[in-house]
Amino acid sequence: MSRVAEGLVDDRALRVVVISAPGASFCIGAHADLDRYSVSPDPVAALGRLRVPVICAVAGECCSVGLELLLVADIRVGTSDASFSLADPVGGVLPSWGGTQRLPRAIGTARASAMLLLGTTIDATTAEQWGLLHEVVDDLDVAVARIVDQLSQTGPLALEFAKEAVHRGSELPLRDGLRLEGDLNHQLAATEDRAEGLAAFFEKRPPDFSGR
Repeated sequence: MSRVAEGLVDDRALRVVVISAPGASFCIGAHADLDRYSVSPDPVAALGRLRVPVICAVAGECCSVGLELLLVADIRVGTSDASFSLADPVGGVLPSWGGTQRLPRAIGTARASAMLLLGTTIDATTAEQWGLLHEVVDDLDVAVARIVDQLSQTGPLALEFAKEAVHRGSELPLRDGLRLEGDLNHQLAATEDRAEGLAAFFEKRPPDFSGR
């Protein structure tokens, strides 16, 4: 997964990435003999460097490193039977692919502490209420196809810059975040996609974005 993600970083034809898993569960955790620190770059860090939107689709159990993969996604959907946990400390280990940092940012410190320190498992409804999932769906394939179609019709550069603004801006003071947003707007204004979006609006037709 790390190698694939690294190879996609500079692929300008890429529009969206979907993470999913066959079988009844998304991920039941890491193998006991896995040395997570030996995986460099780890899959979560590699996926986090992608410019395009990342969708994660979850059914069944989503535990440990599986939850860390979920947390790096921009859009997260799950079925009603999905469950989520990051109970590594209960087993005497520490999450090492960003879980201790991304989980509190996603659901808040108190809720993340309960999941990490007490080993609390939450269901899909709770995950949606807490902001860990964006949507609970009946059919993952149908939901993912719908989201991919929507993203594919949106300007890829606008999506890229919006993603950068959200992720980088969340780590900045508000004043610097607003400056970042303004800088990205200036960059987008000079692109062909911005001109195409305006032309399509005035001509009352769907835009044909090129990613340039």
